[in-house]
Amino acid sequence: MSTSSNDSNEPSAAKKPAADAPLPALLGPVRDVGATAVELGVAAKGLWSVFVRTLYWTFSGRREPGALAAQCFEVGNRSTFFISVTLGFIGMILVFQSALQALRVVPDLTMLGATFIEVLVRDLAASIGALMLATRVGAGIAAEIGSMVVTEQVDALRMSGVDPVHYLIVPRFVASMIMTPVLILWGGFVSLLAGMATAYFIFDVNPSTFLNPVLLDWGDFSIGIAKCFAYGAAIPIVSGYCGLSTHGGSEGVGWATTRAVVNSSLATIILNFFISGAGFAIFPV
Repeated sequence: MSTSSNDSNEPSAAKKPAADAPLPALLGPVRDVGATAVELGVAAKGLWSVFVRTLYWTFSGRREPGALAAQCFEVGNRSTFFISVTLGFIGMILVFQSALQALRVVPDLTMLGATFIEVLVRDLAASIGALMLATRVGAGIAAEIGSMVVTEQVDALRMSGVDPVHYLIVPRFVASMIMTPVLILWGGFVSLLAGMATAYFIFDVNPSTFLNPVLLDWGDFSIGIAKCFAYGAAIPIVSGYCGLSTHGGSEGVGWATTRAVVNSSLATIILNFFISGAGFAIFPV
């Protein structure tokens, strides 16, 4: 009797783990979400710290002689050809596709140039130019600073009483704030010329008709300028933070470079959304 009693209790004992089996399966996704949230919180805190220290040292710190000029050359001169080619082709593509779509509705392209100029000034030149700068300038900043981290040069700066943000990020930040609006202005001019040539040679739109600024107002200029400076500030700070948070040797430098490009591009898109929304609220179309 005792044996049968023990045998009858064994199935119930074996069923208990089965009732608890879904619990570990649920803990896995919850743990992953929590870990991701913690990582994002730590990254946001570190990025905010770099941003505040950059602003502090920009207005109160001393600069090495020639450091700003060297960074302006790296950010500006070395990006001119890349920005010119990119925005030139973007201008040709946009005018070509816009004209094709407009001809399906009305056989008149007199407002093609005016519309293109408004879009170029308000958003296109700044956003496309900033995305291109995020790939070139952001990757360069992260790779350079990340290499200094893994070779312990940044630790040597800290042991010497020098803030790495002051020595490494501030010159790049100031250079980006100066050169980004200049590059975007130049790229917008190239894009305008390329779009005008496309309209003239393919759709027979006279250049004097294409160069029609009738739709432009101060709101367009204000939004475009605000985006230039916002993007110029975001790219070096995000990329510099990615470089300073590098770990793991040469492989870590590669990951830091990738994160700099991705995060700088994401910051550009997010800033574009908020600045455009604020601009439409302040300067309605």
